[in-house]
Amino acid sequence: MVLTRRNFLRTALAAPIGASLAHFQSLAAPAMGQVKITAIKALELNNKSRGNSRALIKIETDAGLVGYGPSEGGPGSRVAIAMLEGMPGRGPTPTGLIGKDPLAIHVHFHNMFYSHAQRPRDINTYSGIDMALWDLAGKILNQPVHRLLGGPFRTEIDTYSHLGPPPRTLSPIEAQNDYLDKNKWAERAHVLKSYKGGFKAFKIDIHPSLAARSGEFTPNLGPREADKVRRVYELAREALGWDYDIDVHCHNELDLNSAIRVARAVEAIKPIFFEDPLFPDYSQSWKSLRENTSTPLLTGESLALIEGTLPFMQNSAVDYLQMDLVHAGGITGTKIIADVGASYRMPICLHNVSGYALNLASQQFGASVFNCPRIECRSWYDEAPEATGNIPVVKDGKMQVHTAPGLGIMLNDDYLKANRAEGEPWWS
Repeated sequence: MVLTRRNFLRTALAAPIGASLAHFQSLAAPAMGQVKITAIKALELNNKSRGNSRALIKIETDAGLVGYGPSEGGPGSRVAIAMLEGMPGRGPTPTGLIGKDPLAIHVHFHNMFYSHAQRPRDINTYSGIDMALWDLAGKILNQPVHRLLGGPFRTEIDTYSHLGPPPRTLSPIEAQNDYLDKNKWAERAHVLKSYKGGFKAFKIDIHPSLAARSGEFTPNLGPREADKVRRVYELAREALGWDYDIDVHCHNELDLNSAIRVARAVEAIKPIFFEDPLFPDYSQSWKSLRENTSTPLLTGESLALIEGTLPFMQNSAVDYLQMDLVHAGGITGTKIIADVGASYRMPICLHNVSGYALNLASQQFGASVFNCPRIECRSWYDEAPEATGNIPVVKDGKMQVHTAPGLGIMLNDDYLKANRAEGEPWWS
């Protein structure tokens, strides 16, 4: 089928979301119309709080039930919420959520993401609202979110974690030399194998081996640079052994020719992924890279909604999409991507920089989606001082799926109050 604007909206939005939410809509039908949203609020924490849980969305209702979702940013989130509900002097907008039924998630998703032009700030905020709606729906219906979405397909989820970056005191050249040191790799492997979650796969950043900074465009790599990359990852493989998987982790640093050189340089260590080597948006370069290496390609953490991901599927340009629930459209938007991906036999992994709330949201999504076999997970997954309970559990590299209602987010108000970002109002 040739993709046009008209049939795109019909096939990529209407059909998948209808199929995705059919189970939920039948469960929610008896409770529809009984609860109304009374407020949507945002809170940003200071940098002592790790991951995307540094910012939270809160939805309040007239029934006293509250839903929470991870987001990014405090003041920006409040501006996006105000625009959704209507600025002072303009009155409420028909697409706002105040006074509406929180269980009408399909309607709210459309109104947030497709009724108005979006900016990244808005997408991240509305993704957090979408997750808070699912949290609230689970509490109203007394079900974990994975059951609302038709799962669980799994009760524990494979994870992949990270090697920490080189010390900031090292210059790029010093970091490169450090990564070319065999003894240092023996030390790193010992640390990785000692992580409390028992992880079996690790992201290892490419930028130290390039003598570059993370995310900094590093074009026109020649044979010598590619050979240093090869040596670094061979040392990593030798130190870790073959019982552990390696993700060659980029942050969009490379051009096409450089990416092909690097992909071929690391083929012998058999990476589980070659992640984000090129500029995030789809281009013919992604397809060309796919055709010039046997190394599996993964991307997606910076992409939003089905529009940003569909070209990768249509062109068989990557082997995996790695979506971030905060960036991609929340649970609803990412579920659409996964459902379309299923028709292409495309696995969906989750980019999860962790933090308490995003860990819980990611595990609920991963449990409910057949083609979501893995999620990212930081080694500090259980460091959650903002929580009063339901701390994530990882055993032998697998995150255990909880069965608490909603997303299972249990927050400590005293901690949140004491750890707000500077100048941040209390749930304004």
